[in-house]
Amino acid sequence: MKKKNNPVMILSFLLVGALLLAGCGQTADSLPPTETETAAQYTEQTEPSATATVSQTQSESGGVSETRSVTVNSSETVSVVPDMAEVVYSVRTERGTAADCQQQNATAVTQVTELLKSLGVAERSIRTSDFSMRPVYDYSGNTARITGYAAETCLTVSDLKIDGLGDILSQSVASGINTVQSITYQAGEYDRSYQEALTKAVDMARQKAETLATASGAKVGKVIGIQETGGYTQARYEDSSSVNALNARKEMSLGDTEDDLTQIMPGEIAVKASVTVEYELTN
Repeated sequence: MKKKNNPVMILSFLLVGALLLAGCGQTADSLPPTETETAAQYTEQTEPSATATVSQTQSESGGVSETRSVTVNSSETVSVVPDMAEVVYSVRTERGTAADCQQQNATAVTQVTELLKSLGVAERSIRTSDFSMRPVYDYSGNTARITGYAAETCLTVSDLKIDGLGDILSQSVASGINTVQSITYQAGEYDRSYQEALTKAVDMARQKAETLATASGAKVGKVIGIQETGGYTQARYEDSSSVNALNARKEMSLGDTEDDLTQIMPGEIAVKASVTVEYELTN
């Protein structure tokens, strides 16, 4: 007796086979992405967007709008009457031996120092600014020979008031000072005068800028930058004429000329300030 095939079972086998064949036919490209591949794809997609954002930010921050400006230089001077002086004295001695020379020089310096203090000069204002001692040679023969020694001490006396300076100089020259090297004047009001000169310089800079702006059809706006170009120095100047007169009197008998030494006329000190200012120009 011949066995009959069950149609249901045959259909089931066919379906299973078709499914198996479909599974075997899948390629690597059709498989779902792994976690690593998914991360790589995400990175590849987001990097160009981030770079564009940074580039845009740099463009915005680095962009500089065009600004019109004008730069001017200005200098102003304020005159001030000096009220203080500094004097440099020289005390020179000569002796046969170095020891005697140094001792005699020290005695002369002490004498001058005591005189200055008796005239009201503060001890802190008197200082030894230089000292030297050297042999004295006789060059009359075939060979030079030492005949003695010369010592020289320089005393710098500062903070001397102009009032009474003539009397100090006269008595100093008469008491053992060999040479007056320099007389230098300065003003105690220098700082105030310099600030005044700075203010005037800035005001003048503004006037110059406005003149230039008007001529070019613009207006002066805010200050963009300002720089002090003149060096700040304690304004001083030397009185060479008085130095020469004092040393000339030392070479002769003072006599009736002593009163002439009291005529100290320091004149005026020029306090100068310079600035460079840059202004914005507007329509």
